[in-house]
Amino acid sequence: MNADIDAVRVAMTEEGPVPVVVLAPDDADDVLPIFIGFEEAVSIARGMEAEDIGRPMTHDLLLDVVEELGGRVTSVEVTSLEGGTYIADLHVDTPRGQTVIDARPSDSLALAARTNAPIEVGETVFESGRRDREEFDELQDITEVAELGA
Repeated sequence: MNADIDAVRVAMTEEGPVPVVVLAPDDADDVLPIFIGFEEAVSIARGMEAEDIGRPMTHDLLLDVVEELGGRVTSVEVTSLEGGTYIADLHVDTPRGQTVIDARPSDSLALAARTNAPIEVGETVFESGRRDREEFDELQDITEVAELGA
């Protein structure tokens, strides 16, 4: 199922504040939250805002390398949930043809945010992790948290 990055927020958990990227499938009212690291969350948010901070961050650098080598990120697919960890594939067109690269969802989504590449979520993955959108609507945006820490 097609999805978009709805938001990057911070959820309060028993372990403390944890960033979460919220994926919203096109044809569902619920969302798929994926809890990620702080730096990855900030990178996704910067990619969504097309914010240029001068020197390239890791995801900007990776995208620059892919493009300099003649490649293009074509899509991201969140394929499975294994032991509480989401698994994703990064689809890239290269001069040698289409290739699929195993990647963390957070890294893949950071690249999708920079390239507007389509995001796919497997239906069984969505069904196993779906949550009510309202649970995440009131959470603080990661950019607000990042600004407080700066």
